[in-house]
Amino acid sequence: MSKVLVVAEHDGAALHPGVARVVSCGLGIQPGGLDVAVMGQDCAAIARQAAGIAGVSRVLCLDRAENARPLAAAQAPQLAALAQQGYSHLLGPSTTFGKDLMPRAAALLGVPQVSDIMSVEGERRFKRPVYAGNAVLTVEAPAERIVVATARLASWQAAPEGGEGAVENVVLDVELPDHTKWLELKMPETERPDLQSASVVVSGGRALGSADNFSLLYDLADHLGAAVGASRAAVDAGYVSNEMQVGQTGKIIAPELYFAIGISGAIQHLTGIKDAGVIVAINKDPEAPIFEIADIGLVGDLFSIVPELKAALEDS
Repeated sequence: MSKVLVVAEHDGAALHPGVARVVSCGLGIQPGGLDVAVMGQDCAAIARQAAGIAGVSRVLCLDRAENARPLAAAQAPQLAALAQQGYSHLLGPSTTFGKDLMPRAAALLGVPQVSDIMSVEGERRFKRPVYAGNAVLTVEAPAERIVVATARLASWQAAPEGGEGAVENVVLDVELPDHTKWLELKMPETERPDLQSASVVVSGGRALGSADNFSLLYDLADHLGAAVGASRAAVDAGYVSNEMQVGQTGKIIAPELYFAIGISGAIQHLTGIKDAGVIVAINKDPEAPIFEIADIGLVGDLFSIVPELKAALEDS
C-alpha cells in the first residue's frame, strides 16, 4: 500500500498555497495515508494549517533552529531520513523551493527524481511536460524504491479545507552539514498576491518600453487585486526583476484570468500560461501569436487601452 509524504513550503508564518495542490497530486496516487512534513522553527501554527487540508492524515513537525530558514542543504538530510520511515512517495512543489530541495533529497536517497507531475496514471506512472510543454511524456518510476517527485502546481486544483489531521512533533537524529549558511533574503515588498497562486495576473512585455511604464500595469493590477508578471523580453530588458518572469524559464501559472499586455506570445511564454482560464491579450500587432490562444483579444495601443480599462473599473 502506498504512503505519501508531502513537504510543506511556507514563509515562517503561513503555508504556501501550493501545498494544497501538491496534496491533490498525492491523493491522486490513492495512498493508504498522506502525511505532510513541516520543517521550521516555532512552526506549530503552520503545522495546524497543514492539518486543515482535506486528505491529510498527519502533520509531522520538525521544529529545530536549523530550520528557521528554508536552507535546502540542511533540510534535505532531514527529509530523506523521514522519507525512509515507511513512505513510498515523497512529493514537493515545482517551485523555487521544491526545485532546490527535492533533487538533493533524491540524491541522498539514491533515486531519480520525477519532475513536474501533471497527472497520475498509476502508483508509479505519471505524465509530465517536455519540450516547453509541446509534448507530454509518460514516465514510470523504478519499483520497490521511494518515488521522489515534484508536482506541477498549475496542473492541480487545491485540495479543499476541512481536514482534521493530527499534528506530531518529530525529532530526527540527523547530522546536518555546515558548509552552507543563510545570509539574507532580498525580495520586493508588495501587498499583491503571490504570482504562482494568484487568481488574476496582469503581465507586461517589451512593448511597455521602460520600467517606469510598468506603473500602468501595477495600477491596473491593484484595481483587480491581481499579481503582476512579465515576459522574458521585459525581464531581459531590465524593466522588472526576474522573479516576475512567466514562461518556460520563469514561473508556470494557472490563474483564472490572465492579461497579456504588450506580449507577442513566444512559445516559451505560452508554455507558462497554457493552463490559465481566460486569457485577455492586448497588442497593436493583429498578427501577434498571442491572439491564437487568447479568449479575448484587443488590437490597439496598450497606452490607450490600459488607462481605459482602469477608468472602467473605477466607474464600476
